[in-house]
Amino acid sequence: MNSDLRAAASSAPSSSFDDVVLPHLGAARRLARWLMRNEHDAEDVVQEASLRAFRYFRTFGGGDGRAWFLRIVRNICLDWHGQRIAAPTDPFDEKRHPADHSAIDPEALLLRNDHATLVTRAMRSLPDRFHHLLVLRELEGLSYRELADVTGIPIGTVMSRLSRAREALKGAVHNELEPARCSAGTRIRDEEVEAVLM
Repeated sequence: MNSDLRAAASSAPSSSFDDVVLPHLGAARRLARWLMRNEHDAEDVVQEASLRAFRYFRTFGGGDGRAWFLRIVRNICLDWHGQRIAAPTDPFDEKRHPADHSAIDPEALLLRNDHATLVTRAMRSLPDRFHHLLVLRELEGLSYRELADVTGIPIGTVMSRLSRAREALKGAVHNELEPARCSAGTRIRDEEVEAVLM
């Protein structure tokens, strides 16, 4: 009888939900915030991901708990984006929201030139497939193997798509810098774009 209990205990997974998921809640929040682009939706996503991870923890086969949990977060974000796209939206009313470009004050110009603000705006302009990879790699520090696990694509595709994503980000930063430079009458040098991305 005791040998049966010992055998059952040795075959049980040695890691608990708390050990696998809880250390990665911060990374899950950051990922959800970047992917959802909205703090409140991100909180809802992390809560839903935590519930799913808890509900299906018995299917966790060991390995990298971070990649497993972040994949759940990413999948929920993609599900929510699909639902949001299908939701009816109101048309934009230009009379209610006029564009007033003449009211740019020096503080707004300073914020526009701030590197973090610039990169954030550039990231928002990227297609989701590039945006997701860059967030996971550059902000969350996932390895190529972890990226392949989280996104469900081969590692070679991860590397080539990441290369294209970096080039797209470089172009997006250039496009963000262009309006400010045009008004100042100067051209953007590649070194300036590289300095923002470093």
